[in-house]
Amino acid sequence: MAIGKSLDYKESCDLFLKLILKRKNLNAAWILEPKGKLLHSTYAIPFGKEISIKKDQPISEFLKTIEFSKIVPVDSIVSSISPIPIDKGNATIFNLEEEGYLFLYSKKDNLSNKDLSQLEPVIKKFTINLKACKALKEQEQLLHNLEVQNQELSDYAHMVSHDLKSPLRSVDTLAAWLIEDNKDKLDEHCSTQLDLIRSNVEKMDALINGILDYSAIGKNQVETYKIDLNLLLKDVLNMMEIPSHISVNMPELPTIIGDKYRLQQLFQNLISNAVKYNDKPKGVIEIGIEEKEQFWQFYIKDNGKGIDEVYFNKIFKVFEKLENIEGSTGVGLSIVKKIVDLYGGKIWLTSEPGKGSTFYFTLKKKSNGEA
Repeated sequence: MAIGKSLDYKESCDLFLKLILKRKNLNAAWILEPKGKLLHSTYAIPFGKEISIKKDQPISEFLKTIEFSKIVPVDSIVSSISPIPIDKGNATIFNLEEEGYLFLYSKKDNLSNKDLSQLEPVIKKFTINLKACKALKEQEQLLHNLEVQNQELSDYAHMVSHDLKSPLRSVDTLAAWLIEDNKDKLDEHCSTQLDLIRSNVEKMDALINGILDYSAIGKNQVETYKIDLNLLLKDVLNMMEIPSHISVNMPELPTIIGDKYRLQQLFQNLISNAVKYNDKPKGVIEIGIEEKEQFWQFYIKDNGKGIDEVYFNKIFKVFEKLENIEGSTGVGLSIVKKIVDLYGGKIWLTSEPGKGSTFYFTLKKKSNGEA
């Protein structure tokens, strides 16, 4: 029997019930499924009218008494719940549990007890298949709803972020003008307050940019290409202006497939994190790599403050900061995790307070091209 070859409800019914009708020389089949307070026709062959009956009607009460199958003569009641016109013959009703009731109609001969015995295991398999069809459809609907909600949140984040940037620029410009036009008149207290305003505006601007970066990851599909990580890391380090007391050591790195901008974000945020939380007079950051069969495994190790194990999961959440560090927005590591997730990788860390941390992450050798 053609059961389980499809998880599309209609296609699954077509494959199975058309074969049943042909093999058993039957004339029609239909399914009534419970939906709220109604029994509703969800499938019929040949195609017929829609049927909806209330569960409190006598026929509904009768259907509840059927343990697995029952043969009934066609009368006015059975005719009233058939999607196609029938006025004689017999209907065999099968209880499909939560999936409702299956009706097999014959104008002439009843199904024999032997037929019913043969059909019992395949009807049970058919019931399981219908449950799988429904579960898949519900999952697809949930995923669709989630995609819509994520898109709405992403669009909202972009809208709010862009709306916030304009007044921030105005505040910064006004503060700069006040300082420039009144530099000979402002006392130390006023100058300090204006500098504080500009500093906070800069922090807010960095936070907004972080939100925009975070919400943009995974939104667009981009072309991936070969990237020499040695050149990419050189560019990243030049952009970052690493403090003179911190050294960055790395081996010869491979050329991988990916999106340059996202990989720059990934390494820049991890290295920036290692720099910000390094409290040693001589800081050391080590970048390493190990080739696996299906992926590259990277690590970025530092000799900084270290992180208590209780915070290992917390630090990858948006806006989570373990302490107030100048220039920290609480978005960097969440961006890192989102990029790694996007490329089908994993990220984790080991750390010892006072001695430093090591962040590990994997990137598949063959990227799916989304970033």
